[in-house]
Amino acid sequence: MVNESSRLSARDWARAALKAIADGGLAAVAVEPLARTLGVTKGSFYAHYRNRDELITAALEEWGRSHGTEGLTEFAAITDPAERLRELLTTVVRAVQPLAPSVHLSLLGDRNDARVRNAVHQVNQARLELLARTYRELGLPPSRAESRARVAYAAILGLSQLAQTDPDAPRSAVLAEEAAALFLTLG
Repeated sequence: MVNESSRLSARDWARAALKAIADGGLAAVAVEPLARTLGVTKGSFYAHYRNRDELITAALEEWGRSHGTEGLTEFAAITDPAERLRELLTTVVRAVQPLAPSVHLSLLGDRNDARVRNAVHQVNQARLELLARTYRELGLPPSRAESRARVAYAAILGLSQLAQTDPDAPRSAVLAEEAAALFLTLG
């Protein structure tokens, strides 16, 4: 018989915690409900973590990696900056689904927690740096590239927020085309 703690990894627990965070912030991360969701006992949890705080820290690190620099690797590898921006905007906007929970937006409710501030800062910085680099490569001066990156990123976050509350939001494909057209215009 396979030991249940060997079936689930620490990363499995961290990912389950991220789903809970998306649905209800840090307060939603509780060992017993997560164990039930994962179909295991609390013993599996304690094989990987000493306590809930360790799990939250691991979950935030996982989110930081997967949505920060590592999550942007495929886009950063696109050599044509216009194509990179188009792909990035299209992928991100198409991922926005009506009423879908968001880790990023849920974490804003817990922004006074230093771990949350650090994770959100890490993700924001990675995304802003890639956008600013792309706008510089498209010919904008550095200060303008940085401000354009911030506006584009704010629009993406705004679309995510609207999608969480508006079941009648336009289809993401339409929004992706509009975002690409708007943010590829450099004039």
